[in-house]
Amino acid sequence: MKSFKRSAVLVSFFLFTIILGLPQLLQAHCQIPCGIYDDFARVQSMREDAATVEKSIRLIMELAGKTDAQSQNQLVRWVMNKEVHAQKIITSISDYFLTQRVKPDQQDYAERLKKHHFVILAAMKAKQNADLTVVKSLKECIDALAAYYPEHKE
Repeated sequence: MKSFKRSAVLVSFFLFTIILGLPQLLQAHCQIPCGIYDDFARVQSMREDAATVEKSIRLIMELAGKTDAQSQNQLVRWVMNKEVHAQKIITSISDYFLTQRVKPDQQDYAERLKKHHFVILAAMKAKQNADLTVVKSLKECIDALAAYYPEHKE
């Protein structure tokens, strides 16, 4: 009976570890040479994340100054939401675009690198601030990448 309990605990721990690690594995699939890319979809996803950051900031501004417990709870949740979506943009740029799509042998490598770096900086500023002008800049930086990653219609 002891070995069954030990096995059950080990299996549970193993499954728990896999479940927690699975999102990281799924996000990082493009760090292997799989050849499956949908750059346009990644840009669209970053645009959605930027829109979520914008909505979060708008709601943070609405809740600012309210002292009741529910408002404070919602304020914290919107701040956390803003952080998560800004970080998703940073992760997309660093783990996908900079590792897979921006290549040193491209003629406009330095310009591409700058534009991708600007997105990372703008997303970082969005994490640090509750200011809609920062989100405007973030959206403009993401839009500047769109020309590199047009939609492919098959």
